[in-house]
Amino acid sequence: MRKPFIAGNWKMNKTIGEACSLANELKRELADIDSCDIAICPPFTALSAVNDIISSSNIALGAQNLFWEKEGAFTGEISPAMIKDCGCKYVIIGHSERRKYFSESGEIINKKINAAIDNNLFPIICVGETLSQRENNETFSVIERQLKEAFENIAQQRLKDAIIAYEPVWAIGTGKTATPQTAQEVHEFIRQKIAQYYSADFAQQLRLLYGGSVKPDNISDLMKQKDIDGALVGGASLKASSFSEIVKRSI
Repeated sequence: MRKPFIAGNWKMNKTIGEACSLANELKRELADIDSCDIAICPPFTALSAVNDIISSSNIALGAQNLFWEKEGAFTGEISPAMIKDCGCKYVIIGHSERRKYFSESGEIINKKINAAIDNNLFPIICVGETLSQRENNETFSVIERQLKEAFENIAQQRLKDAIIAYEPVWAIGTGKTATPQTAQEVHEFIRQKIAQYYSADFAQQLRLLYGGSVKPDNISDLMKQKDIDGALVGGASLKASSFSEIVKRSI
């Protein structure tokens, strides 16, 4: 049985003070939850301060990105060891906004996955298609290409703590959400591909999240789907009330 997992991606929001305030609220609201894994991913500047608040709670810390090199002349980048030092357990890799605005290729995403694993970080690996790709019936070919590029030459045993998040780009921040049935269709396809690349047992163990305008009023129907194990939550993770409700309705 795959344990539900809800992760909040705060994106480029919250000063350190605001982040700490939200973390404290979530710590109180979610203190009794033990049947769902929970993580929050603040901006880099707030990681250490938020970790001080949640380190002894049932909420884990995640980063929104990393660089694949250990150290060096890479101005503006953050290494795996740096985010690990801040208390991170998870790291988001290959988010559509990174692909779109920073031209992250499959090769770069593959390097980042390897770097995360090498530093005992659990990668949350994002895949998803744009609106034009969906309208052109390219959803499955796009997802397959992204999966192949992400996992190229990575052995199954290295991916035991990996998580995949399907985030249809057309549903991120738009208020549009894939229907539960549409989301399930893609999640099932992802699980089939992982079974093909690795093994059926491994594919059944891997947790798959949905991301794309997840809200308290749609999480329950999403979680009823066979292959959806949780959510990567964007805008609704910026308020304690909505994120807490999503967690509670996911179990």
